[in-house]
Amino acid sequence: MTEHGGADSRCDAGGLRTSGVVERFRAVLPLPAAAAAVSLGEGATPLLRLQRLPAAVGFDGELYVKFEGANPTGSFKDRGMAVAVTEAQARGAGAVICASTGNTSAAAAAYAARAGMRAFVLIPEGKVALGKLAQAVAYGAVVAQIRGNFDDGMRLVRELAERLPLTVVNSINPYRLQGQKTVAYEIVSALGRAPDYHALPVGNAGNITAHWIGYSELAGVGTAACLHCGGNCRFARQCVDGRPQMLGYQAAGSAPFMRGAPVAQPETVATAIRIGDPQSWQPAWIVQRESGGWFGELSDQEILAAQRQLAATEGVFCEPASAASVAGVLRDLRAGRIVRGATVVCTLTGHGLKDPDVILSAEPRIHVLDGSATALQRLIEQRL
Repeated sequence: MTEHGGADSRCDAGGLRTSGVVERFRAVLPLPAAAAAVSLGEGATPLLRLQRLPAAVGFDGELYVKFEGANPTGSFKDRGMAVAVTEAQARGAGAVICASTGNTSAAAAAYAARAGMRAFVLIPEGKVALGKLAQAVAYGAVVAQIRGNFDDGMRLVRELAERLPLTVVNSINPYRLQGQKTVAYEIVSALGRAPDYHALPVGNAGNITAHWIGYSELAGVGTAACLHCGGNCRFARQCVDGRPQMLGYQAAGSAPFMRGAPVAQPETVATAIRIGDPQSWQPAWIVQRESGGWFGELSDQEILAAQRQLAATEGVFCEPASAASVAGVLRDLRAGRIVRGATVVCTLTGHGLKDPDVILSAEPRIHVLDGSATALQRLIEQRL
Protein backbone atom coordinates (compact mmCIF):
# COMPACT_ATOMS: atom_id res chain seq x y z
CA MET A 1 0.00 0.00 0.00
CA THR A 2 1.79 3.10 -1.19
CA GLU A 3 -0.79 5.59 -2.36
CA HIS A 4 -4.38 6.41 -1.56
CA GLY A 5 -7.04 8.91 -2.52
CA GLY A 6 -9.86 10.04 -0.27
CA ALA A 7 -12.98 8.32 0.93
CA ASP A 8 -16.15 7.98 -1.13
CA SER A 9 -14.88 9.93 -4.14
CA ARG A 10 -17.43 10.19 -6.91
CA CYS A 11 -16.12 9.78 -10.43
CA ASP A 12 -17.66 10.08 -13.84
CA ALA A 13 -17.15 7.48 -16.57
CA GLY A 14 -13.80 8.98 -17.45
CA GLY A 15 -12.48 8.64 -13.91
CA LEU A 16 -12.50 12.36 -13.16
CA ARG A 17 -13.26 13.60 -9.66
CA THR A 18 -16.55 15.49 -9.71
CA SER A 19 -17.51 16.13 -6.09
CA GLY A 20 -15.94 18.02 -3.22
CA VAL A 21 -16.00 17.68 0.54
CA VAL A 22 -19.51 19.10 1.03
CA GLU A 23 -21.09 16.41 -1.14
CA ARG A 24 -18.88 13.56 0.04
CA PHE A 25 -19.12 14.35 3.76
CA ARG A 26 -22.46 16.14 4.04
CA ALA A 27 -23.70 13.58 6.59
CA VAL A 28 -21.06 14.71 9.11
CA LEU A 29 -21.13 18.45 8.34
CA PRO A 30 -23.43 20.85 10.25
CA LEU A 31 -24.87 22.48 7.14
CA PRO A 32 -28.48 23.25 6.26
CA ALA A 33 -29.94 20.29 4.39
CA ALA A 34 -30.82 22.45 1.39
CA ALA A 35 -27.44 24.21 1.17
CA ALA A 36 -26.06 24.00 -2.37
CA ALA A 37 -22.42 22.91 -2.33
CA VAL A 38 -19.83 25.48 -3.37
CA SER A 39 -17.05 23.28 -4.67
CA LEU A 40 -13.98 23.14 -6.88
CA GLY A 41 -13.53 19.39 -6.42
CA GLU A 42 -11.43 19.74 -3.28
CA GLY A 43 -10.35 16.87 -1.05
CA ALA A 44 -9.51 13.25 -1.98
CA THR A 45 -5.82 14.24 -1.88
CA PRO A 46 -3.03 11.65 -2.09
CA LEU A 47 -1.81 9.79 0.98
CA LEU A 48 1.71 8.77 -0.02
CA ARG A 49 3.88 6.30 1.83
CA LEU A 50 7.47 7.52 2.00
CA GLN A 51 10.29 5.06 1.41
CA ARG A 52 13.72 6.66 1.29
CA LEU A 53 13.35 9.26 4.05
CA PRO A 54 12.33 6.80 6.80
CA ALA A 55 15.08 4.43 5.70
CA ALA A 56 17.61 7.24 6.09
CA VAL A 57 16.79 7.54 9.80
CA GLY A 58 16.42 3.79 10.36
CA PHE A 59 12.65 3.91 10.90
CA ASP A 60 10.96 0.52 10.55
CA GLY A 61 7.38 1.77 10.74
CA GLU A 62 5.17 3.43 8.12
CA LEU A 63 5.59 7.13 7.33
CA TYR A 64 2.98 8.81 5.12
CA VAL A 65 2.38 12.33 3.86
CA LYS A 66 -1.10 13.63 3.16
CA PHE A 67 -0.39 15.99 0.26
CA GLU A 68 -2.91 18.81 0.58
CA GLY A 69 -1.04 20.73 -2.10
CA ALA A 70 -3.13 18.69 -4.56
CA ASN A 71 -6.24 20.73 -3.69
CA PRO A 72 -7.59 23.15 -6.34
CA THR A 73 -5.81 26.28 -5.06
CA GLY A 74 -2.84 24.27 -3.79
CA SER A 75 -3.49 24.12 -0.04
CA PHE A 76 -5.56 22.48 2.70
CA LYS A 77 -7.53 25.72 3.09
CA ASP A 78 -9.82 24.65 0.25
CA ARG A 79 -11.55 22.02 2.39
CA GLY A 80 -12.61 24.48 5.05
CA MET A 81 -13.35 27.25 2.60
CA ALA A 82 -15.74 25.05 0.64
CA VAL A 83 -17.81 24.46 3.78
CA ALA A 84 -17.56 28.04 5.10
CA VAL A 85 -18.59 29.59 1.78
CA THR A 86 -21.35 27.01 1.29
CA GLU A 87 -22.80 27.98 4.69
CA ALA A 88 -22.40 31.71 3.98
CA GLN A 89 -24.11 31.43 0.62
CA ALA A 90 -26.97 29.43 2.16
CA ARG A 91 -27.50 32.32 4.62
CA GLY A 92 -27.62 34.80 1.77
CA ALA A 93 -24.27 36.42 2.58
CA GLY A 94 -22.79 38.50 -0.21
CA ALA A 95 -19.19 39.03 0.88
CA VAL A 96 -16.39 37.31 2.79
CA ILE A 97 -13.30 38.72 4.47
CA CYS A 98 -10.10 37.24 5.86
CA ALA A 99 -6.65 38.09 7.09
CA SER A 100 -4.03 35.87 5.54
CA THR A 101 -0.40 34.90 5.23
CA GLY A 102 -1.29 33.77 1.71
CA ASN A 103 -3.10 30.45 1.42
CA THR A 104 -6.33 31.59 3.08
CA SER A 105 -6.51 34.59 0.75
CA ALA A 106 -6.16 32.36 -2.32
CA ALA A 107 -8.81 29.91 -1.14
CA ALA A 108 -11.23 32.61 0.02
CA ALA A 109 -10.93 34.44 -3.28
CA ALA A 110 -11.40 31.29 -5.35
CA TYR A 111 -14.45 29.99 -3.50
CA ALA A 112 -16.04 33.42 -3.30
CA ALA A 113 -15.63 33.70 -7.07
CA ARG A 114 -17.20 30.26 -7.47
CA ALA A 115 -20.17 31.36 -5.35
CA GLY A 116 -20.54 34.77 -7.00
CA MET A 117 -19.57 36.58 -3.80
CA ARG A 118 -17.16 39.43 -3.15
CA ALA A 119 -13.92 38.63 -1.32
CA PHE A 120 -11.81 41.06 0.72
CA VAL A 121 -8.40 39.89 1.89
CA LEU A 122 -5.84 41.57 4.17
CA ILE A 123 -2.23 40.51 3.87
CA PRO A 124 0.91 41.70 5.69
CA GLU A 125 3.02 43.94 3.47
CA GLY A 126 6.05 42.16 2.01
CA LYS A 127 5.39 38.94 3.92
CA VAL A 128 3.29 36.94 1.45
CA ALA A 129 4.77 34.65 -1.20
CA LEU A 130 4.11 36.04 -4.68
CA GLY A 131 2.47 32.82 -5.88
CA LYS A 132 -0.25 33.18 -3.26
CA LEU A 133 -0.70 36.89 -3.85
CA ALA A 134 -1.07 36.26 -7.59
CA GLN A 135 -3.84 33.78 -6.90
CA ALA A 136 -5.88 36.19 -4.81
CA VAL A 137 -5.55 38.85 -7.51
CA ALA A 138 -6.43 36.42 -10.30
CA TYR A 139 -9.56 35.25 -8.51
CA GLY A 140 -10.78 38.84 -8.30
CA ALA A 141 -10.44 39.56 -4.59
CA VAL A 142 -10.04 43.08 -3.25
CA VAL A 143 -6.54 42.80 -1.78
CA ALA A 144 -5.24 45.18 0.87
CA GLN A 145 -1.66 45.06 2.13
CA ILE A 146 -1.32 46.41 5.66
CA ARG A 147 1.70 47.71 7.51
CA GLY A 148 1.79 45.06 10.18
CA ASN A 149 1.70 41.29 10.55
CA PHE A 150 -1.04 38.68 10.30
CA ASP A 151 -2.14 39.25 13.88
CA ASP A 152 -2.69 42.96 13.15
CA GLY A 153 -4.77 42.00 10.12
CA MET A 154 -6.85 39.59 12.15
CA ARG A 155 -7.73 42.30 14.62
CA LEU A 156 -8.89 44.54 11.77
CA VAL A 157 -10.97 41.77 10.24
CA ARG A 158 -12.77 41.09 13.51
CA GLU A 159 -13.48 44.80 13.98
CA LEU A 160 -14.82 45.37 10.47
CA ALA A 161 -17.00 42.25 10.56
CA GLU A 162 -18.85 43.78 13.50
CA ARG A 163 -19.64 46.92 11.49
CA LEU A 164 -20.22 45.61 7.96
CA PRO A 165 -22.15 42.73 6.33
CA LEU A 166 -19.07 40.52 6.00
CA THR A 167 -18.55 36.83 6.81
CA VAL A 168 -15.15 36.11 8.34
CA VAL A 169 -13.67 32.99 6.74
CA ASN A 170 -10.55 32.65 8.87
CA SER A 171 -10.38 29.59 11.11
CA ILE A 172 -12.39 31.37 13.81
CA ASN A 173 -15.28 30.47 11.51
CA PRO A 174 -16.33 27.03 12.87
CA TYR A 175 -17.37 25.85 9.41
CA ARG A 176 -13.75 26.16 8.29
CA LEU A 177 -12.71 23.56 10.86
CA GLN A 178 -15.64 21.36 9.93
CA GLY A 179 -14.37 21.21 6.37
CA GLN A 180 -10.78 20.63 7.40
CA LYS A 181 -11.72 17.72 9.68
CA THR A 182 -12.49 15.69 6.55
CA VAL A 183 -8.75 14.98 6.21
CA ALA A 184 -9.04 12.62 9.18
CA TYR A 185 -11.96 10.81 7.53
CA GLU A 186 -9.96 10.26 4.36
CA ILE A 187 -6.90 9.01 6.24
CA VAL A 188 -8.86 6.52 8.35
CA SER A 189 -10.67 5.30 5.24
CA ALA A 190 -7.38 4.78 3.41
CA LEU A 191 -5.43 3.13 6.25
CA GLY A 192 -8.32 1.22 7.78
CA ARG A 193 -7.63 2.91 11.13
CA ALA A 194 -6.16 6.11 12.56
CA PRO A 195 -2.36 6.44 12.54
CA ASP A 196 -0.42 6.25 15.79
CA TYR A 197 0.91 9.78 15.29
CA HIS A 198 -0.26 12.67 13.14
CA ALA A 199 2.08 15.63 12.62
CA LEU A 200 1.20 19.09 11.32
CA PRO A 201 2.80 22.50 10.93
CA VAL A 202 1.17 24.94 13.34
CA GLY A 203 0.48 28.59 12.65
CA ASN A 204 -3.04 29.69 13.55
CA ALA A 205 -3.62 26.18 15.01
CA GLY A 206 -7.01 25.69 13.36
CA ASN A 207 -5.85 22.73 11.28
CA ILE A 208 -4.50 20.62 14.13
CA THR A 209 -7.76 21.33 15.96
CA ALA A 210 -9.81 20.32 12.92
CA HIS A 211 -7.91 17.06 12.45
CA TRP A 212 -8.56 16.17 16.09
CA ILE A 213 -12.27 16.87 15.73
CA GLY A 214 -12.40 14.46 12.79
CA TYR A 215 -10.49 11.71 14.55
CA SER A 216 -12.64 12.15 17.66
CA GLU A 217 -15.87 11.87 15.69
CA LEU A 218 -14.65 8.69 14.04
CA ALA A 219 -13.73 7.24 17.42
CA GLY A 220 -17.12 8.18 18.86
CA VAL A 221 -15.47 10.47 21.39
CA GLY A 222 -16.37 14.02 22.41
CA THR A 223 -13.63 16.65 22.41
CA ALA A 224 -13.57 19.99 24.15
CA ALA A 225 -11.54 21.30 21.19
CA CYS A 226 -14.61 21.37 18.95
CA LEU A 227 -15.49 25.01 18.29
CA HIS A 228 -18.84 24.11 16.75
CA CYS A 229 -20.43 22.21 19.62
CA GLY A 230 -18.16 23.31 22.47
CA GLY A 231 -17.51 19.71 23.45
CA ASN A 232 -21.23 18.93 23.95
CA CYS A 233 -21.00 16.00 21.58
CA ARG A 234 -23.25 12.95 21.86
CA PHE A 235 -20.28 10.98 23.16
CA ALA A 236 -18.89 13.43 25.72
CA ARG A 237 -16.05 11.47 27.29
CA GLN A 238 -12.29 11.89 27.05
CA CYS A 239 -10.32 8.95 25.69
CA VAL A 240 -7.52 8.48 23.16
CA ASP A 241 -8.70 5.03 22.02
CA GLY A 242 -8.56 4.90 18.25
CA ARG A 243 -7.07 8.39 17.96
CA PRO A 244 -3.50 9.42 17.16
CA GLN A 245 -1.09 11.45 19.23
CA MET A 246 -1.11 14.89 17.61
CA LEU A 247 2.26 16.55 16.99
CA GLY A 248 2.41 20.26 16.18
CA TYR A 249 5.60 21.84 14.83
CA GLN A 250 6.38 25.54 14.63
CA ALA A 251 9.21 27.65 13.28
CA ALA A 252 11.55 28.79 16.07
CA GLY A 253 11.03 32.46 15.20
CA SER A 254 7.26 32.07 15.36
CA ALA A 255 6.59 29.56 18.13
CA PRO A 256 4.05 30.87 20.64
CA PHE A 257 3.14 27.35 21.78
CA MET A 258 6.75 26.76 22.76
CA ARG A 259 7.01 30.16 24.48
CA GLY A 260 3.71 29.77 26.31
CA ALA A 261 2.58 33.21 25.15
CA PRO A 262 2.02 35.20 21.94
CA VAL A 263 5.09 36.28 19.95
CA ALA A 264 4.87 40.00 19.16
CA GLN A 265 7.10 40.01 16.06
CA PRO A 266 7.14 36.51 14.54
CA GLU A 267 9.77 35.84 11.87
CA THR A 268 10.36 32.80 9.70
CA VAL A 269 10.99 31.89 6.07
CA ALA A 270 7.94 29.61 6.41
CA THR A 271 5.50 32.48 5.86
CA ALA A 272 2.37 30.33 6.09
CA ILE A 273 3.04 29.75 9.80
CA ARG A 274 4.38 33.23 10.56
CA ILE A 275 1.70 33.84 13.18
CA GLY A 276 2.47 35.00 16.69
CA ASP A 277 -1.01 35.01 18.24
CA PRO A 278 -2.92 31.89 17.10
CA GLN A 279 -6.68 32.24 16.92
CA SER A 280 -7.16 28.60 17.96
CA TRP A 281 -4.80 28.90 20.95
CA GLN A 282 -7.03 27.24 23.57
CA PRO A 283 -8.42 24.45 21.34
CA ALA A 284 -4.87 23.48 20.25
CA TRP A 285 -3.77 23.10 23.87
CA ILE A 286 -6.79 20.88 24.41
CA VAL A 287 -5.72 18.76 21.42
CA GLN A 288 -2.22 18.39 22.84
CA ARG A 289 -3.56 17.37 26.24
CA GLU A 290 -6.31 15.02 25.04
CA SER A 291 -4.11 13.27 22.47
CA GLY A 292 -0.99 12.94 24.62
CA GLY A 293 0.98 14.63 21.84
CA TRP A 294 3.40 17.53 21.88
CA PHE A 295 4.51 20.76 20.26
CA GLY A 296 8.01 21.32 18.91
CA GLU A 297 10.00 24.02 17.16
CA LEU A 298 12.43 23.95 14.26
CA SER A 299 14.94 26.37 12.82
CA ASP A 300 14.36 27.73 9.34
CA GLN A 301 17.41 25.73 8.26
CA GLU A 302 15.84 22.47 9.47
CA ILE A 303 12.57 23.28 7.72
CA LEU A 304 14.24 24.11 4.39
CA ALA A 305 16.47 21.03 4.60
CA ALA A 306 13.38 18.82 5.01
CA GLN A 307 11.67 20.58 2.10
CA ARG A 308 14.64 19.83 -0.17
CA GLN A 309 14.99 16.25 1.11
CA LEU A 310 11.31 15.48 0.54
CA ALA A 311 11.43 16.80 -3.02
CA ALA A 312 14.77 15.25 -3.98
CA THR A 313 14.26 11.82 -2.40
CA GLU A 314 10.50 11.26 -2.63
CA GLY A 315 9.38 13.51 -5.50
CA VAL A 316 7.02 15.55 -3.31
CA PHE A 317 7.38 19.35 -3.51
CA CYS A 318 5.71 21.24 -0.68
CA GLU A 319 5.98 24.83 0.51
CA PRO A 320 8.37 25.55 3.41
CA ALA A 321 5.74 25.65 6.16
CA SER A 322 4.47 22.21 5.13
CA ALA A 323 7.93 20.73 5.56
CA ALA A 324 7.88 21.58 9.27
CA SER A 325 5.77 18.48 9.92
CA VAL A 326 8.29 16.21 8.18
CA ALA A 327 11.31 17.96 9.72
CA GLY A 328 9.84 17.54 13.19
CA VAL A 329 9.00 13.89 12.70
CA LEU A 330 12.45 13.05 11.31
CA ARG A 331 14.08 14.73 14.28
CA ASP A 332 11.81 12.96 16.78
CA LEU A 333 12.39 9.63 15.05
CA ARG A 334 16.14 10.07 15.41
CA ALA A 335 15.67 11.00 19.08
CA GLY A 336 13.53 7.92 19.72
CA ARG A 337 10.57 10.00 20.84
CA ILE A 338 8.34 8.35 18.24
CA VAL A 339 8.19 4.61 18.91
CA ARG A 340 9.59 2.08 16.48
CA GLY A 341 7.12 0.34 14.18
CA ALA A 342 4.53 3.11 14.46
CA THR A 343 2.32 4.47 11.69
CA VAL A 344 2.91 8.19 11.24
CA VAL A 345 1.11 10.66 8.96
CA CYS A 346 2.41 14.16 8.20
CA THR A 347 0.08 16.75 6.70
CA LEU A 348 1.74 18.74 3.92
CA THR A 349 -0.42 21.83 3.90
CA GLY A 350 0.55 23.50 0.61
CA HIS A 351 2.23 22.99 -2.75
CA GLY A 352 5.83 24.06 -3.31
CA LEU A 353 4.85 26.25 -6.25
CA LYS A 354 3.14 28.55 -3.74
CA ASP A 355 6.59 29.88 -2.79
CA PRO A 356 9.20 28.88 -5.41
CA ASP A 357 11.52 31.81 -4.66
CA VAL A 358 12.59 30.30 -1.33
CA ILE A 359 13.98 27.10 -2.76
CA LEU A 360 15.57 28.79 -5.77
CA SER A 361 17.33 31.41 -3.68
CA ALA A 362 18.47 28.91 -1.07
CA GLU A 363 20.23 26.55 -3.45
CA PRO A 364 20.41 27.47 -7.15
CA ARG A 365 20.92 24.39 -9.32
CA ILE A 366 20.78 25.91 -12.77
CA HIS A 367 23.92 25.43 -14.85
CA VAL A 368 24.74 27.91 -17.59
CA LEU A 369 26.46 26.22 -20.56
CA ASP A 370 27.89 27.46 -23.85
CA GLY A 371 25.40 25.48 -25.94
CA SER A 372 27.77 22.77 -27.14
CA ALA A 373 27.17 19.04 -26.84
CA THR A 374 30.62 18.70 -25.27
CA ALA A 375 29.75 21.03 -22.40
CA LEU A 376 26.45 19.25 -21.81
CA GLN A 377 28.16 15.85 -21.91
CA ARG A 378 30.78 16.99 -19.41
CA LEU A 379 28.07 18.17 -17.01
CA ILE A 380 26.13 14.92 -17.28
CA GLU A 381 29.22 12.75 -16.82
CA GLN A 382 30.11 14.70 -13.67
CA ARG A 383 26.68 13.95 -12.22
CA LEU A 384 26.31 10.30 -13.24
